[in-house]
Amino acid sequence: MKVYRFDKENTTRKPGTRTIADAIGQLLDTYRIRAQFDESSLVAFWGKIMGQTIASRTTNLYIKEKKLFLQIDSAPLRNELVIAKSKLIQTINKEFEHEMIEDIVFI
Repeated sequence: MKVYRFDKENTTRKPGTRTIADAIGQLLDTYRIRAQFDESSLVAFWGKIMGQTIASRTTNLYIKEKKLFLQIDSAPLRNELVIAKSKLIQTINKEFEHEMIEDIVFI
């Protein structure tokens, strides 16, 4: 059985080709659905981004006009997140590699 390895350094692309990530990004931008895609990705990966403790106490989250609306069922955790709001915004934006969230509103 032959084992194939993929080495990024040794691969060359034909002129005019692009990576799948670039093609998907262009598709999202062309159809103007990047915001909806990012929102559903944030909801789907909330537990991975923030950890299971925070995710298990999050009862509702959605994005509207670059504002993240969060409903947390634990008052002490909500207070901790309010204090760490700017760090939370940085973490989310870093994960998505662009400014996706400008503010967080706790509901």
